[in-house]
Formats: sequence, structure tokens, C-alpha cells
Amino acid sequence: MLMEQLEIRHQKDLASRFQSLNVSISEYTFPSLYLFRKKHVYEVCIDREIFIRGRTYDGHVYLMPTSDVRTIDPAVLRNVLNEGEFLFPIPEEWLTAFHPDEYEVTFVDGDTDYVYTVEKMSTYAGRHLHGKRNLLKQFLDTYDHDARPLLTTEEARFILDDWQKTSESSVDETDYGPCLDALERYDELSLCGGIYYADHEPCGFVIGEEVNATTFVLHFAKGRTKFKGVYQYMFNQFAKVLSPHYRYINLEQDLNKENLRVFKSSYAPDIMLRKARVRLK
Repeated sequence: MLMEQLEIRHQKDLASRFQSLNVSISEYTFPSLYLFRKKHVYEVCIDREIFIRGRTYDGHVYLMPTSDVRTIDPAVLRNVLNEGEFLFPIPEEWLTAFHPDEYEVTFVDGDTDYVYTVEKMSTYAGRHLHGKRNLLKQFLDTYDHDARPLLTTEEARFILDDWQKTSESSVDETDYGPCLDALERYDELSLCGGIYYADHEPCGFVIGEEVNATTFVLHFAKGRTKFKGVYQYMFNQFAKVLSPHYRYINLEQDLNKENLRVFKSSYAPDIMLRKARVRLK
């Protein structure tokens, strides 16, 4: 089996493979892999099939398929597991490929993606989102506000640096590096985003991409917390301008971090998109 460090030259081949899968899990895009290649030590494994070998946030080595496992020779799946502890992230609809006598399937809460309808994010309707509506209204009433497409990245870099300065974690503990990489390779990776202003100051930005025909994944959302309600404003405005063929916004996983769990849960997710870890018994 040929092992290669994941690099930008793999973009064309991997992107086309992921597009054909039609899954909603946030990892199944090339930018998602490339931007976090250092944190997960990603390698491209090439044999009869192509897999991505990486390391989970909790320290386990895994193999990520780039084809629907239901179409892969079972012998290939068994053999590739010599290179890691389990297959991951496996969509639940693919689990029919694994006989329970031979494979063990587990889920880790911190792996699960938080998915919301675009309609919910664009309206904050319902009693569970009353607080979000209030924060949005406060933002709109307090600041002279503006929302624009993210076309140049200089002001976004200023926001990112300010966000990191106010973070209670070090650069190595946050996604500052991957986000800076996304800004530097924004056009090359075909990313899409918005930048937001309050009282004529850049106050936040979001960056994401299409993961499939109905789901848009936001990889990064960075706001300057001096502007109360900035996150509610950004999510709401971005949902309003998304193309109508998108039904869902994926805000990715919480990594078992309590602050992320509380934040993402507070928007009342419509789908908790689980990702299986599949290992030989």
C-alpha cells in the first residue's frame, strides 16, 4: 500500500470522489481534510481503493474511505484495517456493509455533527430560540450593521487575530492555524463565506462550503465578542443569503468540549449526525 502525506495536489481526485458520495458528514470534503491535515496527521493510502489515514482528537488511528463502503470488496476493508484501529467516519446508512458477527460499531458523542435547517437559522422561530431572537434584535438595534460576501481576506485576518487574543486557549489549542490557512488558500480551495460589520468595524466572518447538494458546512465562524449578538447576526444573515437548494447548515462536531457543546446545542439542532467507528472484532 502506497502512503503519501496529504497535500494540495490531491485536491482534484479527492474532491471528485467526495462529491459522488452525497453524504452530509463534515469531513467528506477536501478542504475539511486539507485544513486540518496537521492536527490529524492525514495521509493518503493508495492500493485497490483510496483511504485517508488520520488520528482522531482522542488519539486513535483510523482509516476514512473515499468510496461508499457498500461498494468496496469486503476483503479490502478487512485488509486496510491492518493500517489503523478502525474505519471512521462512517455514515449510519453505510453500516449495512458490516456484519455484526465480524465488526463492532461504536459512536463517540464528541464526533457528532450538529445540523440545522436553513429556515431555522434564517428566522430563529420557536420558543427554544427566543434568546437568539433577542440577541439578534439587540445587535440590529445597537449597531450600524452590514453583511457582505467574503471576497478579500485582509479584514478577516484582523478578526481572526482579535478572536485569538481574546481566547482563553493557546494557538495550538484552537483552530487558529487551520482558519488562517483557509484565508490564505480561500480561492484555491473554492471556499465561500461572509464578513460582517458593526458600526463600520469588521466584527465577524464565516467560511464554509457545500458538502452535498442539500447541505452547507460552516468550517469556521469567528466573531469579536465586544459586539454582543455577533454570532446570532452572522448565522442569521448567512442563512438568509444561502442558495435555496440548501436545506441544512452543518456546524460540525463539538470535540467533547463543553463550551462548544453548550454553544451548538443552544441553537436546537434538527439533526445530530452520528459518525460510526467500525472495527474488526
